[in-house]
Amino acid sequence: MKKYLFIVSTLITFFCTAQTKYSNEFLNIGVDAAALGMSNSVVSHTADVNSGYWNPAGLVHLEDNQLALLHSSYFANIANYNYIAFAKPLDDRSAIALSLIRFGVDDILDTTQLIDDQGNINYDRVSLFSTADYALTFSYARKLPLDGLSYGVNAKLVRRIIGDFANSWGFGLDAGIQFETRNDWKFGIMARDITTTFNAWSFDDDKLADIQNAIEGQNQTVPEKTELTIPKLQIGISKKFIFHYDYSLLTSFDLNVRFEENNDIVSTSFASVNPAIGLEFGYTDLVFLRAGVGNFQNELQIDNSENLTFQPSLGLGFKYRGIQLDYAFTDIGDQSAALYSNVFSLKLDFSIFR
Repeated sequence: MKKYLFIVSTLITFFCTAQTKYSNEFLNIGVDAAALGMSNSVVSHTADVNSGYWNPAGLVHLEDNQLALLHSSYFANIANYNYIAFAKPLDDRSAIALSLIRFGVDDILDTTQLIDDQGNINYDRVSLFSTADYALTFSYARKLPLDGLSYGVNAKLVRRIIGDFANSWGFGLDAGIQFETRNDWKFGIMARDITTTFNAWSFDDDKLADIQNAIEGQNQTVPEKTELTIPKLQIGISKKFIFHYDYSLLTSFDLNVRFEENNDIVSTSFASVNPAIGLEFGYTDLVFLRAGVGNFQNELQIDNSENLTFQPSLGLGFKYRGIQLDYAFTDIGDQSAALYSNVFSLKLDFSIFR
């Protein structure tokens, strides 16, 4: 079924936000339903193909090639989010990974030509277009001489397209480290967009004129052609406890740091800090139950009071030999009754073919 979204409102949103410090926000959604079920608090213990996204340092724990797939839908199935990744150990000390993310809205109605030159409404002049964001990431990880310490880096190529109206290219770098102690405590640091990821936009002048003429007095400002994504830092700690051999409990705690002042639960003019907590209960490394809470925000209400909101999540996973299927039920914003999404992901370890 076609999504009855009007081009004007879509592009107003884009033009108002594209140049801000919140650019490339689709890269903050996350990958892997197992991680999403734990509110993304996995930076310290991620150790599979999805580490290319969460913390590339974790790729060194790969024992064989792995493939990951994810699909989820947002905003009542209007927007689709897809991810595919492949990782390969190079030797016993290093590994590489390649991943691709697409977040898009398809079949949007372009109504800029709905009314002809005589003022008549002509539905034959309505066309469809898509808006999509892509990110291609190459990851490299290596163990350091110090036992338990590893590092990883990401090189990201970002492509954003809004029909024939506008498109951009961007490039950025991430870096991460992990450290595991002899008593199984794990620590991780992930620095995203350490180069302040740069996006350069180009616009179709004719299409831009159509938008400016669609509603008199609106959308008259020509957008800037560059945007920067400010760096972010994620710091985590985790530990796995084993009970009676068959039962395990993984506990994880992360701090997400943005170098800006916003609505995070801790916010200053220099940086804002947002905690996330995740739990994973496992039985015989076969069945997993997950829960998490994060994204704490002080939201300003109409009466100027503040209300603390948070983002809860739940998850379920099954693992048999080299095949793992995970599910997460999570809200993309806060604990409100709406906006919850179902996320599914699949991970395949090539050891099952050996």
